[in-house]
Amino acid sequence: MTPEEYPKIYLYRRLVQAKLFIDARFRENIDLENIADEAYFSKFHFIRLFKKTYGRTPHQYMTFVRIEEAKQMLMSPVPVSDVCYGVGFDSISSFTGLFKRMVGKTPSAFQEEQLKRKEEITEKPLKFVPNCFAEKSGWTKIPGLDQR
Repeated sequence: MTPEEYPKIYLYRRLVQAKLFIDARFRENIDLENIADEAYFSKFHFIRLFKKTYGRTPHQYMTFVRIEEAKQMLMSPVPVSDVCYGVGFDSISSFTGLFKRMVGKTPSAFQEEQLKRKEEITEKPLKFVPNCFAEKSGWTKIPGLDQR
């Protein structure tokens, strides 16, 4: 490693450390000050470096992580309010608005769709297997098996 590369790697490691801090603690009430302190940067310098590296501000990234976790939780019949508070949001209305903006539907509509899909997969599993794969495996030629 050349002397010119060392500072870049050192800065990048500190940014990764901050990202991992967000990944581990997104459910908690952490703010920009906490995250910037984790990377040993001033808030404004940290925001610039984080956005340049990850393409999102730390707040945008934390919101993204929370929404992705919410999507996973909504694949089971958990109340939307439990999901909201479980991923670190303080308000159901702000959670619903952000979720709808990022996913394209409300949390309850997303959950209903996922639970319906899960039920369909259980009832007709071949419907979710690509036809070319099912034909190649001989699954479409089994007598009495009408899964589509």
